[in-house]
Amino acid sequence: MRPNLPISLMLATTIVGFPLNAQTVNTTDAQSISEEIAQQKKALAMQISARYFDLEKSIKSQITEENLATDLDSIEVSKDFKQNMQQADYQYRQTKGIAQYTDSVMELRIADASMVKDWQEGESPLFAFEPSGDDSNWQYVEAYDVYGQVHELDVYQMPDVPVLVVDSNSAKELRAGLMAMRTEMNRLGQDSNLITNDSPKLPSKTKQGIKRSAQLSDVEPLNTTQLTKIRLSDDEEPWISGKAEVYAIITGVDPSRVEPEIDLVDMPYLDYDGKDYYPSQTMIFWPRYRWGAVDMILMEQDDGTDYKELAKILVKAAEDILKMIPDPEIQGYAIIAQITNRIIDVIPDGVLTNDDDYLDSYYTIMQNTPYVERPGAGGNVVATFKPVTISPTE
Repeated sequence: MRPNLPISLMLATTIVGFPLNAQTVNTTDAQSISEEIAQQKKALAMQISARYFDLEKSIKSQITEENLATDLDSIEVSKDFKQNMQQADYQYRQTKGIAQYTDSVMELRIADASMVKDWQEGESPLFAFEPSGDDSNWQYVEAYDVYGQVHELDVYQMPDVPVLVVDSNSAKELRAGLMAMRTEMNRLGQDSNLITNDSPKLPSKTKQGIKRSAQLSDVEPLNTTQLTKIRLSDDEEPWISGKAEVYAIITGVDPSRVEPEIDLVDMPYLDYDGKDYYPSQTMIFWPRYRWGAVDMILMEQDDGTDYKELAKILVKAAEDILKMIPDPEIQGYAIIAQITNRIIDVIPDGVLTNDDDYLDSYYTIMQNTPYVERPGAGGNVVATFKPVTISPTE
């Protein structure tokens, strides 16, 4: 860590003009979105660092070893500054296409629990934000101290001083992003569903099938597949990135028509690599898929993602593959892998700035088939799947 340039001149222009008043970015270019978001976070980091002594008491009352983050909106600040922060939050959500799905996402978090004690006892913190683009291209992490100096922090070495990071609440952002993706897919005619770990609701097509059966007084058992254990490889990640936020894209073919079936699964528990998780999460509802086979793509969210644009690209990629196949019935479930590969091909080039956002994929997960400690195709994920039949209520 080394001091670089004073930020007094930058603050002079930032406080008055505050770049967050700029027109919302409408571009779908991932790099532009990522850079815009980094600038939004940078502006907030600069302002909070400059006002730290006024905000210190409020921030320290909310960030502890048990609670490492706090919503920006909950920090006690002046009316004008609160409006600036609320505007920054709104513009961030607009840029990501999630404004209508969550009221706020911006937060302030301490980079590591080991920093809390020294900071609470009086050591001055630095204020940082995640740079834009692929972390393999980052030269340093920019941070500001409370005295107007810029510091360049090592990308992979955890700092030896407390660092407060201006960021989004990644779990809230991902949930809102998946909601935006599902809505856009449905608008485009793709019958997509969002499966969450905390919701007992069944996907729409599954519910319709059960309802029809119930009218005949013959409710059939529901075949599902659960994820009972999962582990991400212990890859070196930048300290500033915090928790991972992972979701799955389930790809298959509609059971009643030759159309792609794409479902989204939120996996909010999967925070860190190198650790086993035992979610017992239902990932697949088999009445939604033909041939009793699906593929699964595991993804990590990225600052450069425009969720609505990602939804459009997923739908188009899947539809394009099926249009190229004269008679899908002849190939059977082999076409699912073609859909999956096409989606994987278009994601890094079309929407995301960081190829690491693609974590791994599972090909041909079969109905009624258990898989124990099964590696993903890329070897980055090991997971155990268990078929579970849900019987009707007696």
